[in-house]
Amino acid sequence: MCLSTAYRTNDPDSVIMEYVSKIDVDGEKITLTDVLGDTKIVEGSIVMADLTGGVVKIDCQGD
Repeated sequence: MCLSTAYRTNDPDSVIMEYVSKIDVDGEKITLTDVLGDTKIVEGSIVMADLTGGVVKIDCQGD
């Protein structure tokens, strides 16, 4: 199973969520779900997703 860590693009050390197993996108609303089923919703756009490396970078609005 490949899990990812989501980061903000403007602050590479800023983790949005770890152990992300699912990403849903509805316009500018991104819902991240981790392996335990917890969710976090952020507004922005996915800039990069390296699923083999387990990295997702999101350009969050308002940051």
